[in-house]
Amino acid sequence: MTVQRRGKAPSQADVARLAGVSQSAVSRVISGDAATARIPEETRRRVFDAVKELGYVANPAARAMRKQRNNLLGVHTFERVFPHAREDFYFEFLLGIEERAEETGFDLVLFTSTGAGGDGERKIYRGGTNRLNLADGSILLGVSTDRGELARLWYEGYTFVHIGRREVPGAEIPQIIPDYRTASGRIVERLAGLGHRRFGYVRDWLELEPYADRRTGYAEAVTRLGLSDTSPGLLGTPGIDEVWLEEVVGGAATAVVVESVRLAEALRERLAARGRKVPDDISVAVLEGAPADLAGQWASLEIPRKEIGRIAVDRLHAMLDDPGQRAESLLVPCPLIAGTTIAAVS
Repeated sequence: MTVQRRGKAPSQADVARLAGVSQSAVSRVISGDAATARIPEETRRRVFDAVKELGYVANPAARAMRKQRNNLLGVHTFERVFPHAREDFYFEFLLGIEERAEETGFDLVLFTSTGAGGDGERKIYRGGTNRLNLADGSILLGVSTDRGELARLWYEGYTFVHIGRREVPGAEIPQIIPDYRTASGRIVERLAGLGHRRFGYVRDWLELEPYADRRTGYAEAVTRLGLSDTSPGLLGTPGIDEVWLEEVVGGAATAVVVESVRLAEALRERLAARGRKVPDDISVAVLEGAPADLAGQWASLEIPRKEIGRIAVDRLHAMLDDPGQRAESLLVPCPLIAGTTIAAVS
């Protein structure tokens, strides 16, 4: 069914007719409630396609306001992540954003409580209004990303970039992505170059795209190099399996790749309790940034957080200067840290 464009702005009813769904379904999809309302993905796509075709905007006044540049750059997180210490995971991202914003003439607006609920998760839309419209464009980051809100921002044409990879069906979200996949493969290659052929993998409990990238990069390298790994982590089991650990002690693996420092430290302690030392007996590498401690520096990858923050500002600036350009995502290489926790096979 085709809806004829009229002189007045399109309404939710127009979107519903074009998508062939109820108006209540349209309301739930564009408010980000599609998941909780159990609306099928196909219906969501039809609604967003209709929104895009009709040029529907929930808040036309806000859209009009955004046509006037005011050199305000927004920063929004989906949970309470603004740091209280330099050691915080997000500190370097925000430092890079602040530095580059100042260099390029932006003032920063921190959206710290927009639509916050009692669970600490933050929402972009409040009462159907995108409050990020106060800024020319925004950088979004955090773990608990609301994919429904990302899709709605994209379909409404709001200018933003997301730090970290997120899959959003039906929308091509512009993202600045640490290249965990390549870095994970390079760590495997480094261990293989030291003579390791029997590997183990310890995965965390999180099921997010950055972890999927690490797992893919690791598995691809193991297969490409003809290495051996039958560990529970590679098969999808999180944590340190005690039966597998005994097999490692018995020689089933000479190198173990771990997704987090927390799990790597637990692995080192459990190996020590069984008379095995890192790296003399077992090499261990970590697939995240790992600070040095009294036991030495973990062999790991480095997340260039400050650089990513600066790149996000530049990418947003370019999108604002040329609204018609295609918003491509960008992979940022993750350097490797040699560390003291891997060694050649003896």
